[in-house]
Amino acid sequence: MSSEPRTFGLEEEFVFLDPETLRPADVAAGAFRSLSGRAALKPITHREFLASQVEHASTVFTSMEEAHTALVAFRRELAAEAGRLGVNVASIGAPPDAQAFPTVTDLPRYLRIVDDMGGVIADHQIQGLHVHVGIPDHEAGVRALNVSRTWLPFFSALTGNSPIWRGHDTGYESWRNVAQRRWTTTGCPPVFRDGADYDRRLERLIGIGGMKDRAIIMWNARLSPHVPTLEIRVADAQLEAWSSVLLAALCRALVSCVVDEGLGRARSVQPTDESAPGPELLNASLLHSAHSGLSAEVLDPVLAELRPAEETLERALRVLQPALEASGDLELVRDGFERLLRDGTGAARQRTAFAANGLPGLRTLYEPTFAASR
Repeated sequence: MSSEPRTFGLEEEFVFLDPETLRPADVAAGAFRSLSGRAALKPITHREFLASQVEHASTVFTSMEEAHTALVAFRRELAAEAGRLGVNVASIGAPPDAQAFPTVTDLPRYLRIVDDMGGVIADHQIQGLHVHVGIPDHEAGVRALNVSRTWLPFFSALTGNSPIWRGHDTGYESWRNVAQRRWTTTGCPPVFRDGADYDRRLERLIGIGGMKDRAIIMWNARLSPHVPTLEIRVADAQLEAWSSVLLAALCRALVSCVVDEGLGRARSVQPTDESAPGPELLNASLLHSAHSGLSAEVLDPVLAELRPAEETLERALRVLQPALEASGDLELVRDGFERLLRDGTGAARQRTAFAANGLPGLRTLYEPTFAASR
């Protein structure tokens, strides 16, 4: 087993909103200039696909406490910048209302994507949370990617945060995951034999259906095209930093169980060969999780069958426990699960606020999540 906890990083996407309508506000260029002009924020602040978005691409961490502190600090800086611009900012999977077609950031690569994908872009007004976990090499990354497939519906159930779209409750916890199903590559990745198989099959996708390069591969998990990590991309952007860190802890523990031999847990975190789910079950379960979150049964990542949400959380904690104990994250995850079961996902909280008071209810929900330090 590694002597040090495995490294990780997070990419969080944020959207600026008009304070009255809560529609996207195209002020990200100015916010980016201001934020990236500060030495401490320059390397972690990025322009995003839409003119209303900005991304926080974190530094590399080994500690969840360090990550939480950094994420909260960035959110505070972002909230202050939004206030200076006279807009709101939110960490949500989709804006509660949206224009017919978004304003795309004026960069050649993004404009080329619009040309390739056309009307798909109209509903691609979404923000995600991407967790990167360091891998020792390409082959280990493919092994971890193959195991992560059965965990994607579970991770989605924990992180739905986009229930309101164009002023209506969609009935889904993650409308973002529904919108992404229109892309050429989407949902659960296939099983790969090894690193060479992964590279060969991705190379054959280039040039087909708008796939200009590996960076536009939209599977819910992939090997990063830029850094040596497994990238879990299934989660909506999270209302608060603590739930982003919770997912990071789970993703790191899963990868550690697969690639750190001293843990000896690779078989315990995946279904048996006899019960291994096919892509049809996994992709159906992704939509099931996008719809119901933790309010209904969830595809258990080890049993590969629908089980009650609380039972599934308990089993996930049990099989990941050796890795969580090794990294010092066990209590963080246990507390996070209890909090989700008690308070609900971001989607559940948004839906409650919207039902009680419409768009003003959402506004009062978003603002404290940036002011809070928890």
